[in-house]
Amino acid sequence: MSQRNQTLGEFIIENQSSFKYTSGELSRLINSIRLAAKVVNHEVNKAGLVDILGAAGDTNIQGENQQKLDVYANEKFIQTMTDRNIVCGIASEEEDDFITINSKDENHQNKYVVLIDPLDGSSNIDVNVSVGTIFSVYRRVTPVGTPVQLEDFLQKGTKQVAAGYIIYGTSTMLVYTTGDGVNGFTLNPAIGSYYLSHPDMKFPEDGRIYSVNEGNYIHFPKGIKNYIKYCQMEEGDRPYTSRYIGSLVSDFHRNMIKGGIYMYPKSSKASNGKLRLLYECNPMAFLAEQANGKASDGFTRIMEIEPTELHQRVPFICGSKNMVEKAEEFMRNAE
Repeated sequence: MSQRNQTLGEFIIENQSSFKYTSGELSRLINSIRLAAKVVNHEVNKAGLVDILGAAGDTNIQGENQQKLDVYANEKFIQTMTDRNIVCGIASEEEDDFITINSKDENHQNKYVVLIDPLDGSSNIDVNVSVGTIFSVYRRVTPVGTPVQLEDFLQKGTKQVAAGYIIYGTSTMLVYTTGDGVNGFTLNPAIGSYYLSHPDMKFPEDGRIYSVNEGNYIHFPKGIKNYIKYCQMEEGDRPYTSRYIGSLVSDFHRNMIKGGIYMYPKSSKASNGKLRLLYECNPMAFLAEQANGKASDGFTRIMEIEPTELHQRVPFICGSKNMVEKAEEFMRNAE
C-alpha cells in the first residue's frame, strides 16, 4: 500500500512490478524527467530576479513567440534525457522535427520515445501565473537499435505507456500515470524530494466549473455556444462557475481536483483547434481516463485519433465524465 510520506523514487520502485515492462528503463526515464523538472522549477521560481523573462526573439514551429523560459526548459529536458542515455528519440513542441538520440553504446536497447511540451502556458510567465510541463511516453515501433523514425512518434494515444505533467505553482507537483491510476507528488524544496501527496487522483463524475476562453465565443461552433449557455443557465445546480487560467496544466489540475470541464474547441479562427494532439491532448487524455474522466474532440475519443503529423492540432474537451458527455450531446445535436 502506497504511503503519503513516500518519495517519488520509493513509489517508482515499489510499483515497478505493476508495469507490464519491468526492465527498469521506464522508471529511469521518469526519474530523468523528475530531475529536469527540478532544474526548470528552480529557474521558474527565480524568473523575476534574473534576465529570463520575456521573449527570446524567435518563434517555434507553431509560429508562436518563444519565451526565454520556453527555450531554457526545452534545452534542459532534452539535455537530461539525452545525457542519461534512456530514450532513443524525443519530439518537442518547440522543435521543427523529432530528435534522434545517438547512443554512445552501439548495442543500446533503448525502447522509448518521449513527446514533450516543455513549458505549457508560457504566455503567463511574465505575470507570475502557474505554468507547466507535459510529457508523453511511447514504446518505439521500429526495430530497437536503429535510428528512430517518424512512425515511432505518430502513434495513437491508446499506445502511450506513460504520461504526466509538472505544474510550477504555489507548490510544484509532478502528476503521472503508467496506466494504473494517477498519482501526484509535491516537491519539498528544502530537501529537493518529491513526496506522494495526492494518491489515486480522480475526477468527480460531475463538476461545477467550466473552463473556456469565452472571449472567442463568437468564433465557436454552435454546439459549444449552446453548451456554454447551458452552463450559465439558472437551473438545478447551475449556473456553473467560469474559471479559465489559460494554462492547460493549471486548468486541468484544478478541474481534476474540484470537478469541471476544459474546452478548447475548433473555431472560425482555428478550424482544426489550437492544442497539439501529441504534446498536449493525448497525454492529458490518458491522465483524464486513468482518473475516471473523459477526453474528446466533441465527437471522437481523443486517444483514438490517428496522428498524421508531429504538430497536428485538434479540438479538445476534457474533464469530468458527465460534463464531457453533455458537451458531446450538444455538439451532436447541433450538427
